[in-house]
Amino acid sequence: MDEFENNELISVAMQIILRAGDARNCAFDALKSAKAFDFETADQLMKEAEENILAAHKSQTTIIQNEASGDSYDYCLLFTHAQDTLMTINSEIKLTYELIDILKMMKEKLG
Repeated sequence: MDEFENNELISVAMQIILRAGDARNCAFDALKSAKAFDFETADQLMKEAEENILAAHKSQTTIIQNEASGDSYDYCLLFTHAQDTLMTINSEIKLTYELIDILKMMKEKLG
């Protein structure tokens, strides 16, 4: 792997980590809003979380498509960490949606 490929992989890994982290923060703030029964804010924050996680996923997909097209990259621990972060936060977002739905049902039952 040449210097350019190494820098590209590190740059993409950092993009994934940062965007996924932003998605996590949005989801966490959405859950806090939902706990206060502020579902309008929660829904907007979850939309932002989705936009961020999608951007992170697209960054990862670029590298995967490059490899499928014949480019090769040496192993990069930071990229592996980025993929793990993306997968974990994607799961957190899905769980946050479920928790918000439960809170919405509770609010409906309470009147």
